[in-house]
Amino acid sequence: MSRWLPKVFLALWVAVVVSGCSLLERAPEESVAKSVDPAAPRLAAIDSQHFQLEENQTLVGEPQVVFTQYEHTLSDIAREYNLGFDELRAANPTVDPWLPGEAQPVFLPTQFILPRAPRDGLVLNLANMRLFFFRAGESGTELATHPIGIGRVGWETPLGSSAVIAKARDPSWYVPKSIRAEHAAMGDPLPAVVGPGPDNPLGRFVMKLDLPGYLIHGTNQPYGVGMRVSHGCIRLYPENIEVIFEQVALGTPVELVNQPVLAAWHDGMLFLEVHPALDEDGRDFSVEAAAVIEAVMTANGQPLATVDSALVAQVLKERRGIPFPVTRFAPSPDDFLADARPVENTAAIADPGLLEAVQEVAAEATATDSL
Repeated sequence: MSRWLPKVFLALWVAVVVSGCSLLERAPEESVAKSVDPAAPRLAAIDSQHFQLEENQTLVGEPQVVFTQYEHTLSDIAREYNLGFDELRAANPTVDPWLPGEAQPVFLPTQFILPRAPRDGLVLNLANMRLFFFRAGESGTELATHPIGIGRVGWETPLGSSAVIAKARDPSWYVPKSIRAEHAAMGDPLPAVVGPGPDNPLGRFVMKLDLPGYLIHGTNQPYGVGMRVSHGCIRLYPENIEVIFEQVALGTPVELVNQPVLAAWHDGMLFLEVHPALDEDGRDFSVEAAAVIEAVMTANGQPLATVDSALVAQVLKERRGIPFPVTRFAPSPDDFLADARPVENTAAIADPGLLEAVQEVAAEATATDSL
């Protein structure tokens, strides 16, 4: 929290958010919350990977919604729409991730508030397990964003500034002694070196950071992207690392941050995006939100009195990882999502064997995160 945040305001704000009361009294609801229209015409999905940024733009994309077939899982849908498993699950907390059912609406969190970091090179926000790649284009700053897998509890991906110092195609994996010892203790011994090929967990492309022992790489287990399953390295879907690998030059700066609370001023409204806390993150999100909101409102010359703290409290409580408007007279989160873009569901359905493997990885990640 920055030192300039007034202590009196902070104390008042935290009290209001915790109590759930509004800074300005919210009008009582006059109608039942809207819901997604399952009969709405399906549109083509928007590109949620690549954006041309305008000056000072901090919010990109838009929320979308798909409707499942009975055999779909959230893992199937996540990869199809450039999302990670955990971020899709957080956005849809009431949906069974393995058996959502027929015609179940699944909201795609394909709208993003950009992290607070220099727009130069790679910015990795561990809180939402997402990579943001900024580079100069002919018409200004271009952005590509992709989900990532990060280190599990006990093998946390580090925070701080780094850079890409080496790249390799079809790499060999020189297995660290610590990982070999861990696998040996589980009765699953690993060789000292794993050569290129389908058994290599680095996939086909790897970029080495100047943080000793840490890599950005592909994977031979893409269903682990968007979860905390690695030994600290950063994983991308194979199709994403292949593109990033060609575009990222040696020396490209890399910033690793943990920003679970993000805010942006967009189209006359304040948007707040809150993600579930990493297991090791003990911050008070109400205090974090107060600082972030004040900074954004001040930077845009907007009065704090127009912020609806009842909406802020709801977004903080639910932590769905979706940017929701939180200014006075903004729609409720449910009403906001009811207007999400309905798109064709083009996700393939995983075969039963792969589904079992995905469930095992997800169960392992969940069990590890609960330690």
